[in-house]
Amino acid sequence: MILDLDCPACGTDDHVSLVEVLPDSRRKLRCSPCGEEWTRGTAAFQAPAPPTLAAIKARFPKPGDVDPIRLARAQDLKREFLTAVPVPDPAVAVYWDYYQGVFSADGLLSAAPQDLKDFANANIGANPGNMSVFNDAWNDMGSEDGAIRVRKVLEYLLRGPESVELEERLTALIHDTKSFGMKGFKEALLTKVLCIVYPDRFLTILKYTGEAGKREIARSIWGLELPDPERVTWTTGRLIIWSNDLLLALIGDGFQTQQHAAQFLWWAKDQGTP
Repeated sequence: MILDLDCPACGTDDHVSLVEVLPDSRRKLRCSPCGEEWTRGTAAFQAPAPPTLAAIKARFPKPGDVDPIRLARAQDLKREFLTAVPVPDPAVAVYWDYYQGVFSADGLLSAAPQDLKDFANANIGANPGNMSVFNDAWNDMGSEDGAIRVRKVLEYLLRGPESVELEERLTALIHDTKSFGMKGFKEALLTKVLCIVYPDRFLTILKYTGEAGKREIARSIWGLELPDPERVTWTTGRLIIWSNDLLLALIGDGFQTQQHAAQFLWWAKDQGTP
């Protein structure tokens, strides 16, 4: 018998038994003589379960959110562009093929320091912008130490623990939450690496937001407002990769490479709205 627990129906605490402890820590009781059941205690606060990754991504803008007029305008621009620029710059494929070898698991181990520094400063196929921060850090460290640091960054980005998603590895390297980060080797260069190693997956648009970032392109061409990184808690890596995937879905096929597709996006961004 549980003491000091009167049945609300018959007023006795004789033969009152515990039925179960509820998930919120309250107790469900039963009076055996009359069959009455009731709960006792105060529900404990339970924090809501965090949303799943699928639920978060479901809130990201989708092609179906675009106004049909905008979609039609983008298709017209695409036809115009492909008529004028039917093939990409042939020099890009040769350059990227070389660096695919450099960034491979075996190639990276023996990659020449000068190849790694040259990559950071080259604009063939994708322009990472001003690399003075990286160059200063490299020169301060020396080429051998700089190369060791860059190799560690690339190995983690491309072949890090399988338990850590690419989006989160990218975020960690951008925000320096790893001890082996390289100063100046951030979003633009990391994205450029992904473009070369996964040429069918990544557009050569190296910034999520900026003068010609993915966010600005989505707004200018399709009228989509992608999340402001300063106003959401989604990780930087997720915003970078999800916006890339969204733009790929919007442009469709017809381009010979993703670098060719990025050329179209930069051009279309400046063609005005319908």
